[in-house]
Amino acid sequence: MNSQEYIEVSVRIEPYSDENAEILMAELGSLPYESFTMEDPFLKCYIPKDEYNPQMLRLVLAGLEEDTFRATDFSARLIPATNWNALWESNFSPIVVDGLCTVKASFHKGLKRTRFNITIDPKMAFGTGHHQTTYMMCRALLRHEAEVKGKTVLDMGCGTAILAILAAKMGAGHVYGIDIDAVAAASAFDNARRNRVSRHVETYCGDASLLQMGKYDILLANINRNILLQDIPTYSRSLRKDGLLFVSGFYTEDLPMIQGMAEANGLEFMEDDTMDNWCCACFRKILPSKI
Repeated sequence: MNSQEYIEVSVRIEPYSDENAEILMAELGSLPYESFTMEDPFLKCYIPKDEYNPQMLRLVLAGLEEDTFRATDFSARLIPATNWNALWESNFSPIVVDGLCTVKASFHKGLKRTRFNITIDPKMAFGTGHHQTTYMMCRALLRHEAEVKGKTVLDMGCGTAILAILAAKMGAGHVYGIDIDAVAAASAFDNARRNRVSRHVETYCGDASLLQMGKYDILLANINRNILLQDIPTYSRSLRKDGLLFVSGFYTEDLPMIQGMAEANGLEFMEDDTMDNWCCACFRKILPSKI
């Protein structure tokens, strides 16, 4: 990564809020941006210089369906690659989930250890555990530790593989991580090796169509509302009977929509968790899909 130059794109959001910035991040998921930071009134987006395409960015911004904010003005500047590590390191503090799981970077020293300790190298983001949805997904897994042990787990949209690594450390028999972004999939592979769970974790680049590789006891999907609604039927078909589906990446007001799609596909609602208007929900596979 240090050999590349990056472009920093600053998109002005009017009116600005962290929630609007999160929505915009999800909308930009189809483009190869590798990291985001929120600095009122801007969402700052980072992309390798050779992959920056202002025309595609304009198309995505013009196609926003949100009525609550505008995001049409942006500026771009070159960021020397030598500045990047200092940038993300300065924004990456260790986190501890319920006193049981610590997520940190390799440069964090002298931390008190918890039951499960995960060291990651974000390599231009893909998740450091700081977002509320990743935190809640970790918390949900920890609550179901007895059901993780010895089971086959799939982490859809694995990013840095925090959830896949945690499942492996909790005793899962085998874990698969899938991400549509090749750099994310490579980062997941590296992080699994770094955490000494590579024997139990396989990573692949692709989308939900790869789920046909097998059947799973637990499926994790921390993505966004629209992708979840699209892929829940595939998730359900891929789960064994009594298997668990954990989903996040959507707002609390979207839970009825997510729950309706899940129940139409043979999944029974079990529980939900919320943090700053973000939601995480758990379902159990009980019936064949109705649609």
